[in-house]
Amino acid sequence: MDDDQRLRYSRHLLLDEWSESAQDRLIGAHALVIGAGGLGSPALMYLAAAGVGRITVLDPDTVDVTNLQRQIAHTTERIGQAKVLSAELTIAHLNPGVQVTALAQAADESLLREWVPQAQVVLDCTDHFAIRQLINRICHRSGVPLVSASAVRFDGQISVFDPRLATSPCYGCLFPPDAPPEETRCALLGVFAPVVGMMGVMQAGEAIKVLLQGDPADPWPGHDSLAGRLLMLDGRSWTWAEMKAKRNPDCLVCGATAVQ
Repeated sequence: MDDDQRLRYSRHLLLDEWSESAQDRLIGAHALVIGAGGLGSPALMYLAAAGVGRITVLDPDTVDVTNLQRQIAHTTERIGQAKVLSAELTIAHLNPGVQVTALAQAADESLLREWVPQAQVVLDCTDHFAIRQLINRICHRSGVPLVSASAVRFDGQISVFDPRLATSPCYGCLFPPDAPPEETRCALLGVFAPVVGMMGVMQAGEAIKVLLQGDPADPWPGHDSLAGRLLMLDGRSWTWAEMKAKRNPDCLVCGATAVQ
């Protein structure tokens, strides 16, 4: 870490639980963010601001005026531009020391098989059930922790699925792939902008915890991961509920009879 970096990250370095070696770990880390919209925008910005040195962002869409109510990485001037390129520009202005790989492509199996194993953490910032299931399956097979969140209307939820932990469930344990829910995309039902922002910021926080933790058997002292817990926010009253999540032995993804 050079002197400019020590100054940039000085408010991290003042924390008792932080150190130069912890910041160096972030600078050398690689996060894969799938989706550069309402969740991905704040997640990307906080990962970059915190100093995650390499970020790959994946999204096939372009910026639309209807995105600007909540997708804070984009601006009016960038309407029509690829979201990943808009996000890359925002990150460059925020922290030019971050290396960004912008992939304006859909998250299909081939692409995820290529990029997930290269990352130390994956953030699922999508809003399609089938894509979420695909991301979960490839993260589980690759042994890469997954930070997953969603937001619709005034409700948000977030959890961490860490295949490195024998007790951690996967996304499919909580939301079985053979039981898709009713369509709940915010493009159809609407979303309260601060809720989706809060979920994205928390995704960045959980991802940073994963990156600083390193070995899951050696957790960051005093900081509990959301692995094995599902947090749910009601934005109407700003109240939280927590559900304990256990691995399902019959899960189609991580169970004894998992579909390969």
